[in-house]
Amino acid sequence: MQPKNLVILMSDEHNPAIMGCAGHPIISTPNLDRLAARGTRFTDAYTASPICVPARAAFATGKYNFQIGYWDNGDAYDGAVPSWHHVLRERGHEVVSVGKLHFKGAGCDHGFSREIAPMHVIGGHGDIKGLIRDEVLKRAGGDKMAKLAGPGESTYTIYDREIAAQAQIWLHEAAERRHEKPWVLFVSFVAPHFPLTAPPEHFYRYWDRELPMPKLYDKASRPSHPYLDDYAFCVDYDTHFKSPQDVKRALAGYYGLVSSVDENIGKVLAALDATGLAADTRVLYTSDHGDNLGARGLWGKSTLYQESAGVPLIIAGDGIARGRTVAEPASHVDVYPFVMECVGAPLPKDDHLGHSLFGLSEGDAPARPVVSEYHAIGSRGGATLLRVGRYKYCHYVGRRPQLFDLEADPQELHDLAGDPAHAATLADCERKLRAVLDPEEVDARAKRRQGALLAKAGGKAAALAQGDLGFTPAPGTKAEMN
Repeated sequence: MQPKNLVILMSDEHNPAIMGCAGHPIISTPNLDRLAARGTRFTDAYTASPICVPARAAFATGKYNFQIGYWDNGDAYDGAVPSWHHVLRERGHEVVSVGKLHFKGAGCDHGFSREIAPMHVIGGHGDIKGLIRDEVLKRAGGDKMAKLAGPGESTYTIYDREIAAQAQIWLHEAAERRHEKPWVLFVSFVAPHFPLTAPPEHFYRYWDRELPMPKLYDKASRPSHPYLDDYAFCVDYDTHFKSPQDVKRALAGYYGLVSSVDENIGKVLAALDATGLAADTRVLYTSDHGDNLGARGLWGKSTLYQESAGVPLIIAGDGIARGRTVAEPASHVDVYPFVMECVGAPLPKDDHLGHSLFGLSEGDAPARPVVSEYHAIGSRGGATLLRVGRYKYCHYVGRRPQLFDLEADPQELHDLAGDPAHAATLADCERKLRAVLDPEEVDARAKRRQGALLAKAGGKAAALAQGDLGFTPAPGTKAEMN
Protein backbone atom coordinates (compact mmCIF):
# COMPACT_ATOMS: atom_id res chain seq x y z
CA MET A 1 0.00 0.00 0.00
CA GLN A 2 1.55 3.30 -1.09
CA PRO A 3 1.82 5.81 1.79
CA LYS A 4 -0.56 8.76 1.41
CA ASN A 5 -1.86 11.64 3.48
CA LEU A 6 -5.08 11.04 5.40
CA VAL A 7 -8.03 13.26 6.29
CA ILE A 8 -10.27 11.84 9.03
CA LEU A 9 -13.70 13.46 9.16
CA MET A 10 -15.71 12.81 12.30
CA SER A 11 -19.20 13.98 13.23
CA ASP A 12 -20.92 13.57 16.58
CA GLU A 13 -23.98 11.37 17.19
CA HIS A 14 -24.70 10.43 13.56
CA ASN A 15 -27.16 7.53 13.34
CA PRO A 16 -25.63 5.32 10.60
CA ALA A 17 -28.96 4.84 8.80
CA ILE A 18 -29.42 8.60 8.23
CA MET A 19 -27.45 8.92 4.98
CA GLY A 20 -28.56 8.81 1.38
CA CYS A 21 -25.89 6.21 0.61
CA ALA A 22 -27.34 4.04 3.42
CA GLY A 23 -30.69 4.02 1.65
CA HIS A 24 -32.53 6.59 3.73
CA PRO A 25 -35.52 7.79 1.69
CA ILE A 26 -35.58 11.40 2.93
CA ILE A 27 -32.17 12.66 4.02
CA SER A 28 -29.99 14.75 1.70
CA THR A 29 -26.26 13.97 2.12
CA PRO A 30 -24.78 14.54 -1.34
CA ASN A 31 -21.17 14.90 -0.18
CA LEU A 32 -21.17 11.74 1.91
CA ASP A 33 -22.95 9.93 -0.92
CA ARG A 34 -20.22 10.97 -3.37
CA LEU A 35 -17.55 9.89 -0.89
CA ALA A 36 -19.20 6.47 -0.56
CA ALA A 37 -19.55 6.19 -4.35
CA ARG A 38 -15.81 6.64 -4.81
CA GLY A 39 -14.90 4.49 -1.82
CA THR A 40 -16.00 1.66 0.47
CA ARG A 41 -18.78 1.86 3.07
CA PHE A 42 -18.98 -0.48 6.05
CA THR A 43 -22.62 -1.22 6.79
CA ASP A 44 -22.10 -2.80 10.24
CA ALA A 45 -19.59 -0.59 12.05
CA TYR A 46 -19.59 0.03 15.80
CA THR A 47 -18.34 2.59 18.27
CA ALA A 48 -16.40 1.25 21.25
CA SER A 49 -18.85 3.05 23.54
CA PRO A 50 -22.16 4.80 22.75
CA ILE A 51 -21.32 8.01 24.61
CA CYS A 52 -18.90 10.76 23.60
CA VAL A 53 -15.90 10.81 25.92
CA PRO A 54 -15.07 7.07 26.22
CA ALA A 55 -15.85 6.58 22.51
CA ARG A 56 -13.25 9.18 21.59
CA ALA A 57 -10.66 7.76 23.99
CA ALA A 58 -11.04 4.35 22.32
CA PHE A 59 -10.88 5.88 18.84
CA ALA A 60 -7.64 7.68 19.74
CA THR A 61 -5.90 4.67 21.27
CA GLY A 62 -7.29 1.93 19.04
CA LYS A 63 -8.25 -0.07 22.12
CA TYR A 64 -11.51 -0.97 23.79
CA ASN A 65 -12.50 0.77 26.99
CA PHE A 66 -12.09 -2.42 29.03
CA GLN A 67 -8.43 -2.28 27.93
CA ILE A 68 -7.73 1.40 28.58
CA GLY A 69 -10.07 2.32 31.45
CA TYR A 70 -11.76 5.54 30.25
CA TRP A 71 -15.37 4.86 31.17
CA ASP A 72 -17.71 7.84 31.01
CA ASN A 73 -18.08 11.58 30.38
CA GLY A 74 -16.28 12.36 33.63
CA ASP A 75 -13.19 10.34 32.70
CA ALA A 76 -11.60 12.00 29.68
CA TYR A 77 -8.59 10.89 27.65
CA ASP A 78 -5.45 12.49 29.10
CA GLY A 79 -2.75 11.04 26.84
CA ALA A 80 -1.58 8.44 29.38
CA VAL A 81 -2.31 5.60 26.95
CA PRO A 82 -0.44 6.22 23.65
CA SER A 83 -2.66 7.21 20.73
CA TRP A 84 -2.07 6.92 17.01
CA HIS A 85 -1.42 10.68 17.16
CA HIS A 86 1.45 10.13 19.61
CA VAL A 87 2.97 7.32 17.57
CA LEU A 88 2.85 9.18 14.26
CA ARG A 89 4.15 12.44 15.71
CA GLU A 90 7.07 10.62 17.30
CA ARG A 91 7.88 9.11 13.90
CA GLY A 92 8.03 12.48 12.20
CA HIS A 93 4.51 12.80 10.76
CA GLU A 94 2.54 16.00 11.14
CA VAL A 95 -0.72 15.13 12.93
CA VAL A 96 -3.17 18.01 13.36
CA SER A 97 -6.68 18.18 14.83
CA VAL A 98 -9.37 20.74 14.10
CA GLY A 99 -12.51 20.88 16.25
CA LYS A 100 -14.07 18.67 18.89
CA LEU A 101 -11.80 16.27 20.74
CA HIS A 102 -13.57 15.90 24.12
CA PHE A 103 -10.27 15.05 25.81
CA LYS A 104 -9.07 16.24 29.22
CA GLY A 105 -7.60 19.45 27.83
CA ALA A 106 -5.12 21.87 29.40
CA GLY A 107 -1.89 20.39 30.70
CA CYS A 108 -2.22 17.12 28.80
CA ASP A 109 -0.33 15.96 25.73
CA HIS A 110 -2.94 14.28 23.57
CA GLY A 111 -0.38 13.47 20.89
CA PHE A 112 -1.19 15.99 18.15
CA SER A 113 1.39 18.24 16.56
CA ARG A 114 -1.19 21.00 16.87
CA GLU A 115 -4.79 21.33 18.10
CA ILE A 116 -6.82 23.99 16.27
CA ALA A 117 -9.99 25.33 17.94
CA PRO A 118 -10.27 22.26 20.19
CA MET A 119 -13.30 21.42 22.34
CA HIS A 120 -12.41 19.55 25.51
CA VAL A 121 -14.46 18.48 28.53
CA ILE A 122 -15.54 21.30 30.79
CA GLY A 123 -13.02 22.25 33.47
CA GLY A 124 -10.79 19.29 32.67
CA HIS A 125 -13.15 17.03 34.62
CA GLY A 126 -16.32 16.81 32.50
CA ASP A 127 -19.59 15.41 33.81
CA ILE A 128 -18.96 14.74 37.50
CA LYS A 129 -22.55 13.77 38.25
CA GLY A 130 -22.26 10.97 35.72
CA LEU A 131 -19.73 9.30 38.02
CA ILE A 132 -22.55 8.34 40.39
CA ARG A 133 -23.45 4.75 39.56
CA ASP A 134 -24.96 3.36 42.75
CA GLU A 135 -28.35 4.84 41.86
CA VAL A 136 -30.07 6.17 38.76
CA LEU A 137 -30.67 9.90 39.12
CA LYS A 138 -33.02 11.89 36.94
CA ARG A 139 -31.04 14.43 34.94
CA ALA A 140 -32.26 18.01 34.79
CA GLY A 141 -32.67 19.68 31.41
CA GLY A 142 -34.31 16.79 29.58
CA ASP A 143 -36.89 19.24 28.25
CA LYS A 144 -34.29 20.88 26.03
CA MET A 145 -34.28 18.01 23.53
CA ALA A 146 -37.80 18.99 22.48
CA LYS A 147 -37.70 22.67 23.41
CA LEU A 148 -34.61 23.61 21.39
CA ALA A 149 -35.57 21.64 18.26
CA GLY A 150 -36.30 23.91 15.33
CA PRO A 151 -34.80 26.34 12.80
CA GLY A 152 -32.01 28.70 13.77
CA GLU A 153 -28.41 28.82 14.87
CA SER A 154 -26.78 27.45 17.99
CA THR A 155 -23.27 27.82 19.34
CA TYR A 156 -22.64 24.38 17.82
CA THR A 157 -23.68 25.28 14.25
CA ILE A 158 -21.51 28.41 14.45
CA TYR A 159 -18.60 26.34 15.79
CA ASP A 160 -18.98 23.76 13.02
CA ARG A 161 -18.63 26.46 10.36
CA GLU A 162 -15.47 27.66 12.08
CA ILE A 163 -14.12 24.08 12.10
CA ALA A 164 -14.78 23.80 8.35
CA ALA A 165 -13.09 27.16 7.77
CA GLN A 166 -10.00 26.27 9.80
CA ALA A 167 -9.67 22.90 8.07
CA GLN A 168 -9.80 24.59 4.66
CA ILE A 169 -7.17 27.11 5.74
CA TRP A 170 -4.89 24.34 7.00
CA LEU A 171 -5.19 22.41 3.73
CA HIS A 172 -4.39 25.47 1.62
CA GLU A 173 -1.35 26.24 3.78
CA ALA A 174 -0.27 22.58 3.80
CA ALA A 175 -0.26 22.58 0.00
CA GLU A 176 2.43 25.27 0.14
CA ARG A 177 4.68 23.39 2.55
CA ARG A 178 7.05 20.49 1.98
CA HIS A 179 6.31 17.43 4.12
CA GLU A 180 8.93 14.75 4.59
CA LYS A 181 6.27 12.18 5.46
CA PRO A 182 2.52 11.86 4.89
CA TRP A 183 0.41 13.93 7.27
CA VAL A 184 -2.92 13.26 9.02
CA LEU A 185 -5.61 15.92 9.48
CA PHE A 186 -8.38 15.04 11.96
CA VAL A 187 -11.43 17.27 11.39
CA SER A 188 -14.09 16.75 14.05
CA PHE A 189 -17.52 18.41 13.83
CA VAL A 190 -20.24 18.59 16.50
CA ALA A 191 -23.39 18.10 14.38
CA PRO A 192 -25.79 16.35 14.52
CA HIS A 193 -25.35 16.33 18.32
CA PHE A 194 -28.23 18.08 20.11
CA PRO A 195 -29.45 20.82 20.59
CA LEU A 196 -31.56 19.98 17.56
CA THR A 197 -31.40 23.56 16.28
CA ALA A 198 -30.62 23.40 12.56
CA PRO A 199 -29.80 26.20 10.10
CA PRO A 200 -33.11 27.24 8.50
CA GLU A 201 -32.07 26.30 4.96
CA HIS A 202 -31.58 22.73 6.16
CA PHE A 203 -34.41 22.55 8.71
CA TYR A 204 -37.18 23.58 6.32
CA ARG A 205 -36.26 21.10 3.61
CA TYR A 206 -37.52 18.45 6.08
CA TRP A 207 -40.16 20.39 8.01
CA ASP A 208 -42.04 20.93 4.75
CA ARG A 209 -42.23 17.17 4.14
CA GLU A 210 -44.14 14.33 5.72
CA LEU A 211 -41.80 12.58 8.15
CA PRO A 212 -42.63 9.06 9.40
CA MET A 213 -42.73 8.63 13.17
CA PRO A 214 -39.79 6.73 14.71
CA LYS A 215 -40.15 2.96 14.83
CA LEU A 216 -41.83 1.47 17.90
CA TYR A 217 -42.59 4.99 19.09
CA ASP A 218 -46.13 4.19 20.18
CA LYS A 219 -45.98 3.50 23.92
CA ALA A 220 -47.78 0.19 23.56
CA SER A 221 -45.10 -1.00 21.12
CA ARG A 222 -42.01 -0.06 23.11
CA PRO A 223 -39.92 -2.95 24.44
CA SER A 224 -39.52 -3.24 28.19
CA HIS A 225 -36.11 -3.95 29.66
CA PRO A 226 -34.69 -2.81 33.02
CA TYR A 227 -31.67 -1.16 31.39
CA LEU A 228 -33.83 0.80 28.93
CA ASP A 229 -36.25 1.76 31.69
CA ASP A 230 -33.40 3.15 33.79
CA TYR A 231 -32.01 5.15 30.86
CA ALA A 232 -35.42 6.57 29.92
CA PHE A 233 -35.97 7.63 33.56
CA CYS A 234 -32.51 9.18 33.81
CA VAL A 235 -32.54 11.40 30.73
CA ASP A 236 -36.31 11.98 30.66
CA TYR A 237 -36.30 13.25 27.06
CA ASP A 238 -39.45 11.70 25.68
CA THR A 239 -41.81 12.91 28.40
CA HIS A 240 -41.40 16.41 26.98
CA PHE A 241 -42.65 15.46 23.51
CA LYS A 242 -46.34 16.27 23.81
CA SER A 243 -47.51 15.79 20.22
CA PRO A 244 -46.54 14.33 16.83
CA GLN A 245 -45.58 17.88 15.80
CA ASP A 246 -43.01 17.98 18.61
CA VAL A 247 -41.53 14.73 17.33
CA LYS A 248 -41.53 16.03 13.76
CA ARG A 249 -39.73 19.20 14.85
CA ALA A 250 -37.01 17.10 16.49
CA LEU A 251 -36.66 14.86 13.44
CA ALA A 252 -36.47 17.86 11.10
CA GLY A 253 -33.86 19.43 13.39
CA TYR A 254 -31.76 16.27 13.43
CA TYR A 255 -32.05 15.72 9.68
CA GLY A 256 -31.20 19.38 9.15
CA LEU A 257 -28.06 19.01 11.27
CA VAL A 258 -27.02 15.93 9.28
CA SER A 259 -27.38 17.95 6.06
CA SER A 260 -25.48 20.80 7.72
CA VAL A 261 -22.51 18.61 8.64
CA ASP A 262 -22.63 17.12 5.14
CA GLU A 263 -22.34 20.66 3.75
CA ASN A 264 -19.33 21.40 5.95
CA ILE A 265 -17.71 18.10 4.96
CA GLY A 266 -18.23 19.10 1.33
CA LYS A 267 -16.28 22.31 1.94
CA VAL A 268 -13.32 20.37 3.34
CA LEU A 269 -13.37 17.87 0.46
CA ALA A 270 -13.61 20.75 -2.04
CA ALA A 271 -10.50 22.29 -0.47
CA LEU A 272 -8.68 19.00 -0.99
CA ASP A 273 -9.51 19.22 -4.69
CA ALA A 274 -8.75 22.93 -5.00
CA THR A 275 -5.31 22.57 -3.42
CA GLY A 276 -4.32 19.63 -5.61
CA LEU A 277 -3.95 17.39 -2.55
CA ALA A 278 -6.83 15.01 -3.32
CA ALA A 279 -4.78 12.55 -5.40
CA ASP A 280 -2.29 12.12 -2.54
CA THR A 281 -4.82 11.96 0.27
CA ARG A 282 -7.15 9.23 1.49
CA VAL A 283 -10.32 10.11 3.41
CA LEU A 284 -12.18 8.41 6.26
CA TYR A 285 -15.59 9.47 7.56
CA THR A 286 -17.22 8.27 10.76
CA SER A 287 -19.02 9.49 13.89
CA ASP A 288 -18.18 8.96 17.55
CA HIS A 289 -21.49 7.07 18.05
CA GLY A 290 -25.08 7.13 16.84
CA ASP A 291 -28.44 8.41 18.11
CA ASN A 292 -31.66 6.57 18.96
CA LEU A 293 -33.63 9.40 17.35
CA GLY A 294 -36.93 8.51 18.97
CA ALA A 295 -36.88 4.79 18.18
CA ARG A 296 -38.59 2.88 21.02
CA GLY A 297 -39.29 6.26 22.66
CA LEU A 298 -35.56 6.84 23.26
CA TRP A 299 -33.52 9.91 22.30
CA GLY A 300 -29.80 10.53 22.50
CA LYS A 301 -27.34 7.65 22.70
CA SER A 302 -26.35 5.28 25.55
CA THR A 303 -28.06 2.10 24.30
CA LEU A 304 -26.70 -0.95 22.49
CA TYR A 305 -29.18 -0.76 19.63
CA GLN A 306 -27.82 -0.25 16.12
CA GLU A 307 -29.11 3.34 16.07
CA SER A 308 -26.90 4.25 19.03
CA ALA A 309 -23.93 1.84 19.06
CA GLY A 310 -23.66 1.74 15.27
CA VAL A 311 -21.67 4.35 13.34
CA PRO A 312 -21.28 5.39 9.71
CA LEU A 313 -17.89 4.39 8.32
CA ILE A 314 -16.59 5.24 4.83
CA ILE A 315 -13.07 5.13 3.41
CA ALA A 316 -11.96 6.41 0.02
CA GLY A 317 -8.80 7.05 -1.95
CA ASP A 318 -5.88 5.26 -3.53
CA GLY A 319 -6.04 1.48 -3.19
CA ILE A 320 -9.61 1.47 -1.87
CA ALA A 321 -12.39 -0.13 -3.94
CA ARG A 322 -14.95 2.27 -5.39
CA GLY A 323 -18.66 1.85 -4.73
CA ARG A 324 -18.21 -1.17 -2.47
CA THR A 325 -20.23 -2.00 0.64
CA VAL A 326 -18.86 -4.37 3.28
CA ALA A 327 -21.15 -6.19 5.71
CA GLU A 328 -18.36 -7.75 7.81
CA PRO A 329 -18.67 -6.10 11.26
CA ALA A 330 -16.13 -3.33 11.79
CA SER A 331 -15.09 -1.38 14.87
CA HIS A 332 -13.49 1.94 15.65
CA VAL A 333 -10.50 0.00 16.97
CA ASP A 334 -9.91 -1.02 13.33
CA VAL A 335 -9.14 2.60 12.47
CA TYR A 336 -5.78 2.58 14.32
CA PRO A 337 -4.11 -0.03 12.06
CA PHE A 338 -5.77 1.59 9.02
CA VAL A 339 -4.20 4.95 9.90
CA MET A 340 -0.79 3.35 10.28
CA GLU A 341 -1.10 1.51 6.99
CA CYS A 342 -2.33 4.65 5.22
CA VAL A 343 0.73 6.71 6.04
CA GLY A 344 3.25 3.86 5.84
CA ALA A 345 4.03 3.56 9.56
CA PRO A 346 4.59 0.19 11.25
CA LEU A 347 1.93 -0.86 13.74
CA PRO A 348 3.18 -1.14 17.34
CA LYS A 349 3.25 -4.76 18.49
CA ASP A 350 1.11 -4.73 21.63
CA ASP A 351 -2.43 -5.59 22.69
CA HIS A 352 -4.26 -3.77 19.92
CA LEU A 353 -7.16 -5.94 18.75
CA GLY A 354 -8.07 -3.98 15.63
CA HIS A 355 -7.84 -5.29 12.08
CA SER A 356 -7.06 -2.76 9.36
CA LEU A 357 -10.02 -1.47 7.37
CA PHE A 358 -7.97 -2.14 4.24
CA GLY A 359 -8.11 -5.87 4.96
CA LEU A 360 -11.78 -5.77 5.93
CA SER A 361 -12.60 -3.93 2.71
CA GLU A 362 -10.90 -6.69 0.72
CA GLY A 363 -12.85 -9.53 2.33
CA ASP A 364 -10.95 -10.36 5.52
CA ALA A 365 -13.10 -11.96 8.24
CA PRO A 366 -10.85 -11.68 11.31
CA ALA A 367 -11.49 -13.55 14.54
CA ARG A 368 -10.96 -10.44 16.66
CA PRO A 369 -13.96 -9.35 18.76
CA VAL A 370 -16.29 -6.49 17.84
CA VAL A 371 -17.44 -5.04 21.15
CA SER A 372 -19.24 -1.93 22.39
CA GLU A 373 -19.59 -1.20 26.10
CA TYR A 374 -21.33 1.36 28.30
CA HIS A 375 -20.53 2.36 31.88
CA ALA A 376 -22.06 5.82 32.20
CA ILE A 377 -25.18 7.74 33.20
CA GLY A 378 -28.39 5.82 33.66
CA SER A 379 -26.73 2.42 34.05
CA ARG A 380 -26.59 0.54 37.35
CA GLY A 381 -24.31 -2.08 35.78
CA GLY A 382 -22.11 -2.30 32.73
CA ALA A 383 -23.66 -3.07 29.34
CA THR A 384 -21.68 -4.83 26.61
CA LEU A 385 -22.53 -6.00 23.10
CA LEU A 386 -20.65 -8.60 21.10
CA ARG A 387 -21.20 -9.38 17.43
CA VAL A 388 -21.15 -13.13 16.77
CA GLY A 389 -21.78 -13.61 13.07
CA ARG A 390 -25.38 -12.71 12.33
CA TYR A 391 -26.19 -12.34 16.02
CA LYS A 392 -25.76 -9.42 18.38
CA TYR A 393 -25.54 -10.41 22.03
CA CYS A 394 -26.11 -7.74 24.70
CA HIS A 395 -24.96 -8.52 28.24
CA TYR A 396 -26.17 -6.39 31.17
CA VAL A 397 -24.53 -6.91 34.55
CA GLY A 398 -27.26 -7.85 37.01
CA ARG A 399 -29.94 -7.77 34.32
CA ARG A 400 -31.27 -10.16 31.69
CA PRO A 401 -29.49 -10.26 28.31
CA GLN A 402 -30.76 -9.46 24.82
CA LEU A 403 -30.14 -11.36 21.58
CA PHE A 404 -30.91 -10.19 18.05
CA ASP A 405 -30.59 -11.94 14.71
CA LEU A 406 -29.49 -8.99 12.57
CA GLU A 407 -29.77 -10.97 9.35
CA ALA A 408 -33.42 -11.91 9.84
CA ASP A 409 -34.31 -8.88 11.97
CA PRO A 410 -32.09 -5.88 11.08
CA GLN A 411 -34.46 -3.47 12.84
CA GLU A 412 -34.06 -5.35 16.16
CA LEU A 413 -37.77 -5.79 16.66
CA HIS A 414 -37.58 -9.26 18.22
CA ASP A 415 -35.44 -10.03 21.26
CA LEU A 416 -34.63 -13.73 21.10
CA ALA A 417 -32.98 -14.02 24.52
CA GLY A 418 -36.05 -15.56 26.13
CA ASP A 419 -36.83 -17.94 23.27
CA PRO A 420 -35.98 -21.57 24.20
CA ALA A 421 -35.25 -22.25 20.53
CA HIS A 422 -32.26 -19.86 20.80
CA ALA A 423 -31.00 -20.95 24.23
CA ALA A 424 -27.93 -22.64 22.75
CA THR A 425 -27.05 -19.55 20.68
CA LEU A 426 -27.48 -17.33 23.73
CA ALA A 427 -25.17 -19.53 25.80
CA ASP A 428 -22.60 -19.66 23.00
CA CYS A 429 -22.61 -15.87 22.70
CA GLU A 430 -22.11 -15.41 26.43
CA ARG A 431 -19.25 -17.90 26.39
CA LYS A 432 -17.59 -16.00 23.54
CA LEU A 433 -18.00 -12.68 25.34
CA ARG A 434 -16.43 -14.08 28.50
CA ALA A 435 -13.49 -15.32 26.43
CA VAL A 436 -12.83 -11.64 25.61
CA LEU A 437 -13.66 -10.01 28.95
CA ASP A 438 -15.25 -10.68 32.31
CA PRO A 439 -18.29 -8.34 32.41
CA GLU A 440 -18.56 -8.38 36.18
CA GLU A 441 -14.84 -7.68 36.67
CA VAL A 442 -14.94 -4.84 34.14
CA ASP A 443 -18.05 -3.38 35.80
CA ALA A 444 -16.37 -3.50 39.22
CA ARG A 445 -13.19 -1.93 37.83
CA ALA A 446 -15.13 0.89 36.17
CA LYS A 447 -17.03 1.63 39.39
CA ARG A 448 -13.81 1.69 41.45
CA ARG A 449 -12.33 4.24 39.06
CA GLN A 450 -15.54 6.30 39.07
CA GLY A 451 -15.66 6.20 42.84
CA ALA A 452 -12.09 7.48 43.07
CA LEU A 453 -12.77 10.30 40.61
CA LEU A 454 -15.95 11.21 42.46
CA ALA A 455 -14.10 11.39 45.78
CA LYS A 456 -11.39 13.56 44.18
CA ALA A 457 -14.10 15.93 42.94
CA GLY A 458 -15.52 16.37 46.43
CA GLY A 459 -17.91 13.45 46.64
CA LYS A 460 -21.54 12.90 45.80
CA ALA A 461 -22.72 16.14 47.39
CA ALA A 462 -20.35 18.20 45.26
CA ALA A 463 -21.43 16.37 42.10
CA LEU A 464 -25.10 17.00 42.83
CA ALA A 465 -24.39 20.65 43.58
CA GLN A 466 -22.66 21.10 40.22
CA GLY A 467 -25.89 20.34 38.39
CA ASP A 468 -26.38 18.72 34.99
CA LEU A 469 -24.41 19.68 31.93
CA GLY A 470 -26.67 19.22 28.90
CA PHE A 471 -23.81 19.48 26.42
CA THR A 472 -20.20 20.66 26.46
CA PRO A 473 -19.91 24.35 25.53
CA ALA A 474 -18.25 25.29 22.27
CA PRO A 475 -14.91 27.09 22.71
CA GLY A 476 -15.41 30.64 23.91
CA THR A 477 -18.98 30.07 25.10
CA LYS A 478 -20.40 29.58 28.57
CA ALA A 479 -21.62 26.25 29.89
CA GLU A 480 -25.33 25.98 30.63
CA MET A 481 -25.85 23.99 33.80
CA ASN A 482 -29.33 22.65 34.48
